[in-house]
Amino acid sequence: MSRSNVSYHHGNLAVALEEAALALLVEEGSSALSLRAVARRAGVSHNAPYHHFGDRQGLLKSVAARGLRDLLAAMVTARDSTSSPKQRLLAASFAYVDFASENRPLFELIFDPEICNPKEPNPVTGPLIEANDEFLAETVRAALPQETAETDVRTTAAALWGAVHGLAVLVSTQHLDASVVRPGLESLLELRFLE
Repeated sequence: MSRSNVSYHHGNLAVALEEAALALLVEEGSSALSLRAVARRAGVSHNAPYHHFGDRQGLLKSVAARGLRDLLAAMVTARDSTSSPKQRLLAASFAYVDFASENRPLFELIFDPEICNPKEPNPVTGPLIEANDEFLAETVRAALPQETAETDVRTTAAALWGAVHGLAVLVSTQHLDASVVRPGLESLLELRFLE
């Protein structure tokens, strides 16, 4: 099957390949993600993924980028569903934990340092990591008193993200029941944030 026939058949081959990769990721884990397996799952030539992703690492970065976009969108939607700065921060935090629980293999891929290393950002995931960091800082900044120094905003955001990420991992791996997330985060925020 020629590349042009595949593209025409699928409309958007890259999206079809990402969908196939996501399905394999959920069903079999990241170790099952090979370009050949993804091509087979998408019903295209085994060469088709190479044209879009180059290699397995490129495929994984593309899937992780999609996951980062989905995670950020879920947090933005949750944050924007309420008006109090503290409630907005809580809503975004709960969305983060929910995303991890509902999309565990994708969440793990997003935070695989081989794929999304914030110390060595790649062009696919780097801008999304930066957008996520800025979203968190902006949401924390809005919940803190106006006179809070930017360094305090960033350190508070880092500490809060660490707590939320830890809860997300513990809940998604079933080491912690999701019912403790809301009261736990509310208690944590009472230590630092104003209504």
